Amino acid sequence: MSERPSGALRKSLLTQLWLPVLCVAVLFLATAGSTSFYFPPAADVVATLWRELLHGGLTGDLLFSLRNIVAGLAVATACGIGAGLVIGEIEPLRRATGPLLDFARATPTVAFVPVIILTLGIGSGPKIFLIALGSFWPVLLNTVSGVHGINPAVHETARSYRIPRRLRLLKVVLPGALPQIFAGIRVALSIAVVLMVVSEIYGSPVGLGNFILQSGSSFAVPETWAGTVLIGMLGYALSLLLLAAEHLLLGWYHQRPPRARRPRRTMSRNEVKAS
Repeated sequence: MSERPSGALRKSLLTQLWLPVLCVAVLFLATAGSTSFYFPPAADVVATLWRELLHGGLTGDLLFSLRNIVAGLAVATACGIGAGLVIGEIEPLRRATGPLLDFARATPTVAFVPVIILTLGIGSGPKIFLIALGSFWPVLLNTVSGVHGINPAVHETARSYRIPRRLRLLKVVLPGALPQIFAGIRVALSIAVVLMVVSEIYGSPVGLGNFILQSGSSFAVPETWAGTVLIGMLGYALSLLLLAAEHLLLGWYHQRPPRARRPRRTMSRNEVKAS
């Protein structure tokens, strides 16, 4: 009997959480008696983080950064999946755009930060655009790879039944490519967090990146560590949410029973003599 999706999700979350919890416990014990200016005790960092969230402006910075990441990643996911389905379905288009996509993927998006700040300003829109631009390529390339990796027999069966192209994309191609698409979204999420921090450090009066910059410039070490820890917690929480969504949407993929091995048939003595 196969395991229920909720049980599998709970097991997967526990698998994801035990190591971070262990690392945090070790960090608290290792830094309990620290007197270093640059490496304060972890308890002081947590207390500073809690104080800034309750009474400081860190909550506003967190919401600003979270909104930018979610909006940029949503735009990149929608555009990447749409373009990837088209490119992956049309073989000549996939071959023609292959070198261009490889070149765009190899170009670091961080290099566009000064240009985007100079041309678009320092508001929320340019940061969403930058996050969407950097997160677009992993989603696009994984979608193309997922569509191209579908068994050709599936396409032939859909064509033989004369299923319309739009319905075939939504009901056949997209579900078959979803495991690869989610892998691309996970990569895009890590890129989105990095671009969020970089864009807020170099061109923003608000946000977690700006909070770290201002705290570091004023040598407020506990505040700097608190902002860094909060960014890590934000990225990890978004990763867990993405993992939960993946298990809910791809229960059929994660809960596939393993193939049963056929028992090896031993040859009888008469068959051995006959061979």
